[in-house]
Amino acid sequence: MNWNFYFSGILYAKIREETEALTARILDIETGNLGEERPFGEKENVFLQKLCSRSIAGFFEKKAAYEEKIAQEPEVFTLDGERFTNRRSESYIQRDKKFPMDLFYENGKIWAVLMSGRDYTGILVKEGMEENTVLKIWDEVYPDRQCFGVRFLGTEFVKTRDGEMLASDVYLPSEGQRFPTVLIRTPYGKSRGLEGYYRFVQRGYAVVIQDVRGREDSTGEWMPQYYEIEDGDDALNWIAAQSWSDGSVGMTGGSYLGYVQWAAAASGNPHLKAMLSSVCAGSAFVDLPRRGGCFDSGMLAWCFAVSEQRMRPDLMEQENWDEILDIRPIEDIPKKALGRELPFLTEWLRHKDMDEFWKKGNWHLNYKGGPVPALIMSGWFDDNGMGTSEALELVKDWPEGTWKAVLGPWKHSGNADYDLHGIHMGPDALRYDMDILCMKWLEHFLKGIENGIERTPALEYYTLGDNTWKNGQCWPPANTEEAILYLNGAEDDSAAGNGAACGQGSLSFRAPETGGRDSYFYDPGNPSVHIIDMSENELEVPEDYTVIERREDMLSYTTEPFKEPFTITGELAVKLYVSCDCPDTDFMVRITDVDETGRSIKLADGVLCAKYRNGFEQAEYLKPDQIYPVTIRTTKISNTFLPGHSLRLTVTSSGKNFIFPNSNTEDGFDSTRMEKAHVTVHRGAQTPSAAVMMREKD
Repeated sequence: MNWNFYFSGILYAKIREETEALTARILDIETGNLGEERPFGEKENVFLQKLCSRSIAGFFEKKAAYEEKIAQEPEVFTLDGERFTNRRSESYIQRDKKFPMDLFYENGKIWAVLMSGRDYTGILVKEGMEENTVLKIWDEVYPDRQCFGVRFLGTEFVKTRDGEMLASDVYLPSEGQRFPTVLIRTPYGKSRGLEGYYRFVQRGYAVVIQDVRGREDSTGEWMPQYYEIEDGDDALNWIAAQSWSDGSVGMTGGSYLGYVQWAAAASGNPHLKAMLSSVCAGSAFVDLPRRGGCFDSGMLAWCFAVSEQRMRPDLMEQENWDEILDIRPIEDIPKKALGRELPFLTEWLRHKDMDEFWKKGNWHLNYKGGPVPALIMSGWFDDNGMGTSEALELVKDWPEGTWKAVLGPWKHSGNADYDLHGIHMGPDALRYDMDILCMKWLEHFLKGIENGIERTPALEYYTLGDNTWKNGQCWPPANTEEAILYLNGAEDDSAAGNGAACGQGSLSFRAPETGGRDSYFYDPGNPSVHIIDMSENELEVPEDYTVIERREDMLSYTTEPFKEPFTITGELAVKLYVSCDCPDTDFMVRITDVDETGRSIKLADGVLCAKYRNGFEQAEYLKPDQIYPVTIRTTKISNTFLPGHSLRLTVTSSGKNFIFPNSNTEDGFDSTRMEKAHVTVHRGAQTPSAAVMMREKD
């Protein structure tokens, strides 16, 4: 039996399934042709696994066992600890696993395996069945199926305006003289993930992969996000001046690799013609590392991984994260945990407010020039999701067809999980066309090919609860309207003297006519927990907060169970009227979906350091007995609260693992002197604390 393996529409292997063994013809990257048939061994399996993050050999080893299960057509089956559920009697999707396999079957026999990732899809399919998969669309985009060979031109050193040298590996198609270019700028090493970038060369693009300043083989100081506007500008100018360049450049990549795209665009460089912006990082006080003016402890795993000249992902795995996060002062954490200082962390800590240091790398603030066509990809549970929020703010007034956003039920690693921390995202949570969208975007804006991508809906987003993909032309969608849920007290509010400690309050669309207040004591020595696995380096995953919400330092406000579906789509703004007997504290809010059993699943959250309630440039400390309005911006979400479910807002002042606890003193998050704070949330006609959201109209 013959199988073909495709990566982003490119035929990478022809595999022959024999009774006792596998043989294969593997794509020769240099020639663009399939090689001679040979046994499919470890070397061949590793090569394909680098592309799709799955073991093809592992699939064939279990194929007969899978088919034995599938032949019985169960709704769910398990095999060697793997769990699969049936989707519409056409496929079994793998659950509870990052990078799942989707097994497509007919008459009990598997005919294709689809494997999605952040911006790619790998397809293993029986020869002759390609037309029944997303490969049919690839054939429409590239009817000639041409695949260029890949030439490595060598490592060039791009000189920056201040004399540093940025190591840049250049790859060219085997045919042609001048090419549009795809630029990747990375702090993780220009060889990391290289195999995934060959597809651009194979489609006729030059590819330049560059170590950012101070990383790997590039010279200079490693100061995250500080030099990237100017360095991105210099890199683009260098590419345009090369003999193999046609002057047009697109950029791709996620997270920090997304941030550098917007930084380069902020420079106004005329050569940047397109961006594939995936889970992009944003400005420091809106996104990491100083979200809401707090200091994000959750990103320490990332800091550890980039603490040396070369990437060390193993340093994210620390068995004693709880103890590490308690070390003070914070600048001593790397000294005690890693045995050395972390210069960029020390520098970050020197700049408490949003001063010129932080502003220098703020692409949102410094953006100049015109629109750069941007395909924006992110998820509701992306820990850099606020960066995407800034991107959506920036592009909202750009001309039609110059931006497109795809927002899914994904974490930072993107289009790669059906289940996040045990919470099912639905059977259609993953997409098989992300790479098609990316390539069509580049083809149109770098090569001028009319493929209609600019006429597709500007917004594609996934609504949880409904578990459906929807379209729109703007963000938030035009079919939304503002809805306000006001904080109210518990039924026994008056009996509690209008000040019940840690009361379980309610949320109502009706503005309150009378006043009330709810209080709690926040102890920095005993902070509440933000539920994440620090070593996973994912800070915004959905989780069950039912138990955490019982803490005495957390206020909770819940709607009555909805009788009809209630859908919200967009960011929320939680507007609170607060008082505190200490000069400073933090506010952390969460929006959760509470089901009929009382289980409370986090959808969105927001944090704000109280002293920055009027702006991040200058601290304004609190005075006892004075009431202050604060507005806390949350992450994005689209969720339908099903009948019987409720929407809950919780308010507290800490979230260990996510932010360093505020000491409640003027020294904020980095103090060995801590005070307990008495915090009060005021509500009522004069102090209308509320959650403001965008609801979808019927």
